[in-house]
Amino acid sequence: MFDREKIKFYWLIIIALFVPVASDAYISPSLASESVSYTAQEFMIPMHDGVRLQTIVIRSFRDPRALPILLTRTPYGIPTEKSFNAVLNGERRDRNSWRELAADGYIFVWQNIRGRFGSEGIFDITSRYDPTGHGGPNETDDAYDTIDWLVKNVPNNNGQVGMYGVSYEGLTAALSLLHPHPALKAISEQAASVDQWMNDDTHRYGALRESYAFEYSILEETDRNKNSIFDFDEYDTYEWYIKLGALSNANAKYLHSTLSFWNDIVTHPDYDDFWKRQAWLGQLSHSKIPNLNVAGFWDQEDPWGPWKLFRHVEELGSNDTDFMVAGPWYHGQWQGDGTHIGLLPFGEHDTSAEFRREIEAPFFRYYLHGEGEKPVNKISIFETGSNSWRHYSEWPPKSSVPTNLYLHSDGSLSFAPPHGDVSEFREYVSDPSNPVPYRQRPISPTFIGGEGWPTWEMADQRFVDHRPDVLSFVSEPLEHDLTVAGQITTELYASSSGTDSDFVVKLIDIFPQSNQKSTASSGQDKRQTYADSMNGYELPIAMEIRRGRYLNSFEHAAPIIANKPELWEIPLRDHDHVFLKGHRIMLQVQSTWFPVIDRNPQRFVQSIYQAKPEDYISAIQRIYSSPERPSHVILPITP
Repeated sequence: MFDREKIKFYWLIIIALFVPVASDAYISPSLASESVSYTAQEFMIPMHDGVRLQTIVIRSFRDPRALPILLTRTPYGIPTEKSFNAVLNGERRDRNSWRELAADGYIFVWQNIRGRFGSEGIFDITSRYDPTGHGGPNETDDAYDTIDWLVKNVPNNNGQVGMYGVSYEGLTAALSLLHPHPALKAISEQAASVDQWMNDDTHRYGALRESYAFEYSILEETDRNKNSIFDFDEYDTYEWYIKLGALSNANAKYLHSTLSFWNDIVTHPDYDDFWKRQAWLGQLSHSKIPNLNVAGFWDQEDPWGPWKLFRHVEELGSNDTDFMVAGPWYHGQWQGDGTHIGLLPFGEHDTSAEFRREIEAPFFRYYLHGEGEKPVNKISIFETGSNSWRHYSEWPPKSSVPTNLYLHSDGSLSFAPPHGDVSEFREYVSDPSNPVPYRQRPISPTFIGGEGWPTWEMADQRFVDHRPDVLSFVSEPLEHDLTVAGQITTELYASSSGTDSDFVVKLIDIFPQSNQKSTASSGQDKRQTYADSMNGYELPIAMEIRRGRYLNSFEHAAPIIANKPELWEIPLRDHDHVFLKGHRIMLQVQSTWFPVIDRNPQRFVQSIYQAKPEDYISAIQRIYSSPERPSHVILPITP
């Protein structure tokens, strides 16, 4: 056996010989202790403009091979040697993919992006890229410079680099596709955003995600040395945002125009050139870098981006290295426990572990180590309802048939179109002063931890059922399983007495009242079993919003005509779900979704961000169900 301390000593000698020790690059290596298997070295890597970025390189002294590099670029802070080893030793389970990947052997690298923590420069929440070099610093060029430095300066690497990460870290990986370094051989963008105005993070088709945008701006731009949580003086943030009033009060009372991202949001209400420059996907004219796209069906932050990137690369031409994975996950859940989401179990499956073990690790193993087999499944999806993995060669599957499921004025939902319905429409009053909460109150701050924010998109919708400003349309119990696989869309014929309005639709799977039998015997056990039961559960499968001012143009806001029925097309994204026999299908319609979506004044103003208190008015909303105006949801049904 080799003497362990001698190996460590020789490794440090190699670092001294091959790693530049100039003050602009090298900080200091930390010696390995007997209790850990990985050690870290920290560097300040220079970019082409002289700005240096704080970077940590972690590798095992026990693996003498020349290894590929796995790079993650982040605004959230880099891990320490101690935290990395805690994950590998099973003491922490929040970054489980480190364990599966470490089994194959990698040089792990994390880097704080510009202006965050120990990195120099100015932080800018942006995805802009100018290939001419005149657009200023950007994540694409910084990734290129970083990879170039790593392959030239990190000892015993094999010249193969991969990038991966979730959310913002997924975005920095995806942006590397716009100008990839020759050593970059594979990426996995996971929940990356591609268009912040259309359907990622801060907006849904131009409707502002108020609480998220406000709190995220504070999280990342208040202090460069930490992630900051806003100190609410109300326990229920729903009440706090009500009291905030018009959105202009955010700067007037609290932010005082100090946060550039929030300022950009309120300065650019429409889909103008600012937002189009952020929508980087249009600049991707070709892509040959193998990419594993990963999305969650209940991702409460970025469910849209991975699907858009996957489709875009497919449209660019034949590409056998573009892969898509989707599962029953909230934002980033595939890095943790995937046996359930909220109360919803997945049978014998740990969907997250299966993804990491059977898809993610083999993907990087093949493209960075040159071992194993090339991925054979173009599209891998965990189908909810049936609780089984499905693999497709194309999406949507050839067998799926778009089928209309109609809303009726008696509150029913059926595949039969409206014919002689009792009334042409149903109506409700939408009051901005009493908006429908997006999740059960009290609503905790977005980034405070716990299950409130991560799991709200699959939360039981009975908490708003029977509100006077929420309409529910319900089918009869299904006589057989009904599988939907593909893009779901709602075509809603609706009118408002206001000159601006929102409509929110929710496609829901209602579980039978006898879905889950209680086995508890004592009174306390019975109460807890009742609270944790899926009996009668109203499980959202898809939820989305459209804003009236953008019905005809995203670039130019315009009023809607009061009381005039219009067709509202509301896309509900991609899904693969089985509505089981005995379940019922529900469609809920409402006009407020607060405070995850800002309140529409319902009186047209040029910018909602400058609306006055008197602009907020109640409006009568009508949903039509007639042969001339047949509101319906389009389900991609497979046999």
